[in-house]
Amino acid sequence: MVTRVAGATVRSRTARRSTTLLVAALIAVLPAVSGCGPVAGHESAVAELVAQADAAATPRLGWAACADPDLTRYDCATATVPLDYARPDGATIDLAVVRQRATDPDREVGTLFAAAGGPGGSGLDWAAKGTMFAGEVSRRFDVITFDQRGVGRSAPVRCFTNDDDQRGFWTGATIPPVTVEQQAATERAARDLAAGCAAHSAALLPHLTTVDAARDLDLLRRAVGESQLTYQGSSYASYLGQVYGALFGDRVRALQLSSMIDPDTYTRDTTAAILDTATGAENVLNEFLRLCAANRSACAFAESPISAATGFAERSASGWSSADLRPRYDALLDALEKGPVSVGSGDTAVRVTYSDAVQAQALLLDDPEKGWPALGELLTELEHGASGDAGAVRAILAAGAIDFDYLDSFTAISCADNTLPRRPEIWPQLASRFAATAPTFSGFWLYLRQPCAAWPAPATGYPQRYAGPWTLSSDKPALLINNRFDPATPLLFAQRAQQAMVNARLVVISDGYGHEPADECTRHLRERYLIDLQLPAPGATCSADSAPFAR
Repeated sequence: MVTRVAGATVRSRTARRSTTLLVAALIAVLPAVSGCGPVAGHESAVAELVAQADAAATPRLGWAACADPDLTRYDCATATVPLDYARPDGATIDLAVVRQRATDPDREVGTLFAAAGGPGGSGLDWAAKGTMFAGEVSRRFDVITFDQRGVGRSAPVRCFTNDDDQRGFWTGATIPPVTVEQQAATERAARDLAAGCAAHSAALLPHLTTVDAARDLDLLRRAVGESQLTYQGSSYASYLGQVYGALFGDRVRALQLSSMIDPDTYTRDTTAAILDTATGAENVLNEFLRLCAANRSACAFAESPISAATGFAERSASGWSSADLRPRYDALLDALEKGPVSVGSGDTAVRVTYSDAVQAQALLLDDPEKGWPALGELLTELEHGASGDAGAVRAILAAGAIDFDYLDSFTAISCADNTLPRRPEIWPQLASRFAATAPTFSGFWLYLRQPCAAWPAPATGYPQRYAGPWTLSSDKPALLINNRFDPATPLLFAQRAQQAMVNARLVVISDGYGHEPADECTRHLRERYLIDLQLPAPGATCSADSAPFAR
């Protein structure tokens, strides 16, 4: 099946949805190590990367009404960019681009560019969910988003011969593995995925670095006639903004970045960044358990009267305390490590593995409003086992359905941006070492990177990577915003990013939980910065609109 988006023919992406929960956490971030030297010669390296982009032809955007029924309120266009910026007159790829017109054109500031996270998230899919920005931003800016190269409708990565092979691979993935047999199977799968991507996307794989995406972004800026870039990006898209700022600092009007990546560990010390991510998630899990106990009427795990799976006795009349919940939680995870737990009975029972449970938590912790109560329900039903509510568990697990193409793109872009140990067989040892610090999530985050250990790196390496410095050389500092308790991009990353960028102002949502700030204070700061270039005072903080489990 094919579909047409503003003149670009692409394969339909509507048919394949995974029932795994793996990816929603992937939209968060995973660390990468780049290949260029950190300081020595960086000025000449940057000059070369910029010169290659400047040598490319400015795309012509033939805006027209979007043909996709989910995008009819937008304009669509295709931007033709070089596949290899070192050969700007060579092969090209087409990027799918979407525009939301300013609703108050008489007071329009200009164009705001925004990208989806991941890597591998589709800007067009994000736009299809509703208005990209509401409030004053949507009134004062044309908002443009796009599918990054290798993603969705923009020369997507292909790693399988057909859809059935792709579906079978991703539904069979066991991340993290528990047994020796699962570890061996996961290593084979990592090698198979790397080989499949090389076989089906050989020409594309060397040109999927974030440096390539940043130069695509600069061509889009030129294409709409803006002399400087106004940009908003969260999670992985914050890293895209940091790369753009490091390369094209004099072309930046405003960078508003949130749910930050630490660019130094992202590009220089992958395993340390993975451990930092997992440790941050572990800290948020502890907060979940603390607040669950404090709000037992809104958290099923604190109300649960008995733990059939782990043997915990019936709770007291006052409910489970915070100190009680952690050992109960640990006992449940220990039981899952020994084998799957069946929730419900008969034909409707749901079989839940350790990997299913860890992946679900990585997703649900991102969303304190809906995900945290759902996590409390999931843990409770797993404890109850055969007497648990299979329908509730099935609904919670199904909420993580994701497009398999996203998984292919996530892996390919991440591996293009990073270098990990080139030995997939050492992953069990790494996981064992990491578990001492982050026992719940370190294996999950680590094994997502295992295909990169077998990745088909170009014979000459990735000369178009960038590893810093990250100083933003623009007239206006960047505005960085981060929740204090973010399970995917911990506050530590934002603090390091501010130091690395030098020219940046950081605002912390001091009581903020979950991935990506969504409070009214953030909206106000974003509007004033993007529209008026107004920065908050140094050290300013925000308060969240509501607390987890609030009713």
